[in-house]
Amino acid sequence: MRTILLTVLLFCFFSVSAQTAPKTRPDLASIEVKDANGAVYPTVIVQKLMATGKFGVKVAQDGKTGLLYEFSEDEINKMLAAVPKPRESNFFKTGAGISSFKESDMNGNKYNLKELAGKVVVLNFWFINCPPCRQEIPHLNEMVESYKGNNDVVFIAVALDQKYELEEFLKTTPYNYNIIDKGRYIADQYGINLYPTHVVLNKQGKVIFHTSGFGMGTVAWLKKSIESGLNATVAK
Repeated sequence: MRTILLTVLLFCFFSVSAQTAPKTRPDLASIEVKDANGAVYPTVIVQKLMATGKFGVKVAQDGKTGLLYEFSEDEINKMLAAVPKPRESNFFKTGAGISSFKESDMNGNKYNLKELAGKVVVLNFWFINCPPCRQEIPHLNEMVESYKGNNDVVFIAVALDQKYELEEFLKTTPYNYNIIDKGRYIADQYGINLYPTHVVLNKQGKVIFHTSGFGMGTVAWLKKSIESGLNATVAK
């Protein structure tokens, strides 16, 4: 895994660095950040680099300076393993099945949840004017890309919005799930009233992960759950 959520990285970075950082940790805007060669980086550049999920900042004991560094593959894997599982949603039950639906996505591809047995199904319920829904899209796209060519995983995004609204939104914000428009009736079918809500079904159609909102660990646990569904194991 080459990239990771900024929220996940920040959580793990601060947890690891808490042993050496001062009790009152300054924000990035209040410290001077340099790289290993002594070059000073403006705050906006540091934030953009950290947003790639590949960089962190080690704050010095004085709390006034910081060292910009790139995470190793091993560090990323260790941080992933340490991310706590997000709180479960109120709309599904782990280990249980869910009612089926039949619908076509915006490209005309037809989906029948019952007929997807034998595949790991990843569902996201969302809408355009939901800030956390928009915030997570780039990270969900990275996740989809990591399973490119794997026909045993199906990503379906159930949007509440109309097709024309989604088409306009997608011009500037690509979203690589298979998107079903006008999906409020599907969300209502499960009683969903918090967004985004994520659900992962194993090959037997049973819920193995579900959560509402986008926060620390959401995408990491989506990936863990997908892997457990593919390998018939329990995500830890």
